[in-house]
Amino acid sequence: MIGNYMWDPNTNKSFDIGVNKDSLMPLWWNGSEPLWVTLTKAKRKVYMYYWPGCEVEILGVRPTYCLEYKNVPTDINFANAVSDALDSFKSGRADLAAIYHERIDVEGHHYGPSSPQRKDALKAVDTVFKYMTQWIQERELQDKLNVIIFSDHGMTDIFWMDKVIELNKYISLDDLQQVKDRGPVVSLWPAPGKHSEMYTKLRAVGHMAVYEKEAIPDRFYYKKGKFVAPLTLVADEGWFITEAYSSFIHGGFLRALHQHTCPLVGACPTFFRKATFPVTPKALRWTLFQFRKFW
Repeated sequence: MIGNYMWDPNTNKSFDIGVNKDSLMPLWWNGSEPLWVTLTKAKRKVYMYYWPGCEVEILGVRPTYCLEYKNVPTDINFANAVSDALDSFKSGRADLAAIYHERIDVEGHHYGPSSPQRKDALKAVDTVFKYMTQWIQERELQDKLNVIIFSDHGMTDIFWMDKVIELNKYISLDDLQQVKDRGPVVSLWPAPGKHSEMYTKLRAVGHMAVYEKEAIPDRFYYKKGKFVAPLTLVADEGWFITEAYSSFIHGGFLRALHQHTCPLVGACPTFFRKATFPVTPKALRWTLFQFRKFW
């Protein structure tokens, strides 16, 4: 699993998240072991809410309960999921519950990270967290329940009129077997015999980097992925890569792109007492290792 859009040249199957049934094939999911699979294998009871992939059988395992993601959950859906998860903990039906809420992401992409719509989404989530604190106390879980809140990415504004890289200005799109994704990172599969020519041409394009699979920097933790393309394009911050301006327009206007900074907040009474850790990949991996160890 390397992204929301992937292609497997061996089977000619595509993973397009939320779009095609082929994305539910174990082909895409069996390359790693999600936490809910690890815990289910350890005979723990796991409840998943709106979490993409929880409906898929991964390594032959499914969680105890999965409320499948179909549409963007509303604020009411989110609040109900939090309440139900807490009831599941109180009754002993669940050892772990995970809830995915997408509204902040959606509003940020559509209107920008500093927009009133995004701020309203943040306020709505804060309101649910306020009630969650109250609900935890009402269920007498405050000394037993560990809560971790995290995001998978941050956001940065884009200025689509000025900062769009159109690939058709530099290469022939007919020389591509497949293109996956648009935005800050794009994956390309050149047609047979076209790799070197395409790589040379794209290296001359400003405001983006071009990596052959073997040369992708180790800090990306990416190049060993089974579905990584022969060429990966990475735009400078604030720039947007697309095949052509027309496809960019037809795909809708985006006001924000992913950025590497993201929050990790925890209230974990059974883990650490008055501990602060630097936000680095090494520290994060260690913290998650401790999380797993306590199970």
